[in-house]
Amino acid sequence: MSPAPRWLRVLRHSRWARALTRLLGGAPPIPSGLWRHVVQAQPFLQQLEPEQLDRLQLLCRHFLAQKTFSGANGLQINDEIALTIATQACLPWIHWGLSGLDWYRGFVGIVVHPDEVWAQREETDEAGVVHRWREALAGEAMQGGPLMLAWSHVRTASAKAQQGHNLVIHEFAHQIDLRHKSRHQAADGCPRLPRGFLGLPAPAAAQHWRTLWGQQHRHFVREVQMAERFGAPMPWLDAYGATDAAEFFAVACEAYTVQRARFGAEFPLLLPLLDAFFKHPAAATAAP
Repeated sequence: MSPAPRWLRVLRHSRWARALTRLLGGAPPIPSGLWRHVVQAQPFLQQLEPEQLDRLQLLCRHFLAQKTFSGANGLQINDEIALTIATQACLPWIHWGLSGLDWYRGFVGIVVHPDEVWAQREETDEAGVVHRWREALAGEAMQGGPLMLAWSHVRTASAKAQQGHNLVIHEFAHQIDLRHKSRHQAADGCPRLPRGFLGLPAPAAAQHWRTLWGQQHRHFVREVQMAERFGAPMPWLDAYGATDAAEFFAVACEAYTVQRARFGAEFPLLLPLLDAFFKHPAAATAAP
């Protein structure tokens, strides 16, 4: 399928896109053929109701008007790449509407590499010894952006959805975590909660969140350790979530978004929290 250069040009120039949004009272429309192609290429999107797909398309229109895409290491950004990323990034917010995109306001740039990239890491331990190593990254989110993604992982999202994996949602979950934190604060798996979360006052809601997520993360770490050290079954959720609280939140968000029922079976205590956070209709019956 050939790209639509004029439409993509609008996306690449976010200042013009924002001006057009103000003039038209909306965001530039997505060509219908392109939309059908991208949705059909992602079976987990085809499970959405028609009304939900309409909402997702509206979210994508505004998301694409607000973000700037850049290709790296020879990758040329085209309409399909930009829209595929947009559909996955916007999927968690289909029950919020356009206000959900406020969680992504802290950055503009999205850099897409053809494949994983190598990053040099350095850490000083308690004894003062400096450890250096190289790490292959499929994605990375930073406070204030840009957000980095490997296209080789993004385009295989459908094949990985059954296991609860989605790189785009994972990295954007880090941005959700960082959204209301200062530049000196790291992601910690505790984003600012929506007002009236679970019908609780803000301090009580935050404490309830931290307590349950902390308990579930510690339990998950023990499960992963038992699997790696003693041959117990590996848990369904991505073991990378055992790294720290921020990664646990990110892998939980990706699994919840693409495999909500399975996630709920694995983490029944966390399901009501994510339902309430992402305003899933089931949240109406949730209680702390």
